[in-house]
Amino acid sequence: MTAALDKVLRTAQRLSGTRVSARVIPEEAAIALSYGGTTHAVMMATPADLEDFALGFSLTEGIVSSPDEIEAISVENLGAGFDVQIRLRDAANQRFEQRRRRLAGPVGCGLCGIESIEEAMREVRSVAENALRLTAGDVVRSVQLLSERQKLHKETGAVHAAGLYIAGKGIAAAREDVGRHNALDKLAGALSKAGISGSEGAVAITSRVSVEMVQKAASVGAPILIAVSAPTALAVRTAEQSGMTLVALVRGDEFDIFTHPERIEIGAAKHVA
Repeated sequence: MTAALDKVLRTAQRLSGTRVSARVIPEEAAIALSYGGTTHAVMMATPADLEDFALGFSLTEGIVSSPDEIEAISVENLGAGFDVQIRLRDAANQRFEQRRRRLAGPVGCGLCGIESIEEAMREVRSVAENALRLTAGDVVRSVQLLSERQKLHKETGAVHAAGLYIAGKGIAAAREDVGRHNALDKLAGALSKAGISGSEGAVAITSRVSVEMVQKAASVGAPILIAVSAPTALAVRTAEQSGMTLVALVRGDEFDIFTHPERIEIGAAKHVA
């Protein structure tokens, strides 16, 4: 049993009757992401691939622009949770300290006020120049192949996944977590460590599409985001703005393209009211 899983007894009600049996469930823990000894964020996440999480979070949140700006990452098990210490190199650390002081604002909470809203609505990276094209079959395969990489979900039925699909190669990397944003951050970290650019393929996710998922997918350079669930209106507007092709509601061979459909090779669309 790994740190990401636990086994509990439950009472199962079935048509054949009631029985008490064990079930594997995902672990959820408080993960503190700390820079220079100061906690920046605490996330509830699956306690696995935490170095990927720290690296990916640092990249997708714009704390660093490349992994070279991180000197070291260490993980400490505190019992009640995990403290992931990220040590930045001098220039990146100075930039981060300035950002942290700015976000704190006059009340010092680090979450409130105009600056925090501006951070949440930060300008998304443009992927408009990426000429990647996928077929309808690629869209379907990306979700199917991602499902095959969902080891934790197969055991628990309770975690999200994010993967990078490259046409002709399949899923280059995939990560899972109880939180959809965390899974995408872990993927970003794994790609960076492997030297794989998100611009080579499409990010596929098993969740709905919030604006943060678009921002994070764009931050790794992915021109296409594929999801099994629906997007929010803000996510659609943000994808349109960034030049990203947003494909959602993938169900079997069917799916909806919300933005920049020119990247997906399909038949002519019929317009209906």
